[in-house]
Amino acid sequence: MRRNAALWMGLGVLAASVTAWTAAGCSRDGGKKQRFVTIGTGGVTGVYYPAGGVIAKFVNRKTDAYGIRMSVQSTGGSVFNINAVLAGDLEFGIAQSDKQYQAMKGQAEWADRGPQTDLRAVCSLHPELITLVAADDAGIRTLADLKGKTVNLGNPGSGQRGNAMDVLKAAGVKLDDIRAEGLKASECPDELQNGRLDAFFYTVGHPNGAITQATAGLRRKVRFVPITGMDELIAASPYYAVASVPVALYPKAVNTEDVPTVGVMTTVVTSARVSDDVVYAVTREIFENLDELKSQHPAFARLTAESMRKGLSAPIHPGAMKYFKEAGLEN
Repeated sequence: MRRNAALWMGLGVLAASVTAWTAAGCSRDGGKKQRFVTIGTGGVTGVYYPAGGVIAKFVNRKTDAYGIRMSVQSTGGSVFNINAVLAGDLEFGIAQSDKQYQAMKGQAEWADRGPQTDLRAVCSLHPELITLVAADDAGIRTLADLKGKTVNLGNPGSGQRGNAMDVLKAAGVKLDDIRAEGLKASECPDELQNGRLDAFFYTVGHPNGAITQATAGLRRKVRFVPITGMDELIAASPYYAVASVPVALYPKAVNTEDVPTVGVMTTVVTSARVSDDVVYAVTREIFENLDELKSQHPAFARLTAESMRKGLSAPIHPGAMKYFKEAGLEN
């Protein structure tokens, strides 16, 4: 009995030691500490989520080399991600370039808190277009036609809601002029088809699953509405640029020609408090797997190492800059 008791006591001590060793993040083959980081994305029907997923895949393939394990979190979008990164709840986040700019300047959602000086940039990804999708039978052909209609602007905490508000203001459409909704983008196709919505804004890379779903609906035909007359908006907000929605990607839409709009860039952000080696590893894996990244989604097809250095308003994190210098991309 005493031998059995001693044996069980010894096993218990061993198990406790292994548990503590594992909890400390040590590996069996060398005692290297494994660090866990998370990248915040957006809704699962958008481009942010697969973008975060492929970045995490690149990093996790080198877990043994870097000692880093990256996970992906679906979130409310740009504003949420920036705030969570600044609070230390996320190490990385995907955010629109306009929200990066506004956070650094202490504008919009950060007006009461002032400039968010701990925000750091890693790189840009794909362009995102402010896309206005409307039921054809709602009679919406211009932004002015939104008056009196039920329009989804985007859920609170999303960059697209801010974009929608900017566009409406530039077009002279007041919030009181419409019946505004705050649904998630994933809810909009069904709500448009069942008649609850007349139109919805979505700032997104194309092609997009939710918009494909909306345009393919059987109950109501769907069109893209031009977003024009934005010259003053672009002059006042340099992160906006003229673009067009490629309607060939949505063959069931009513439109037959590309539709003018404005857009922003998608960016990867982090905090000054995230260690240089972690940011270096993530940056390196993004850029050294660029060809594979481009093959993962049509929105990424035109990415270049040069274009991914544009649209950054926050200071580049030293870990990212270390990689750019090594790769000859610092200019």
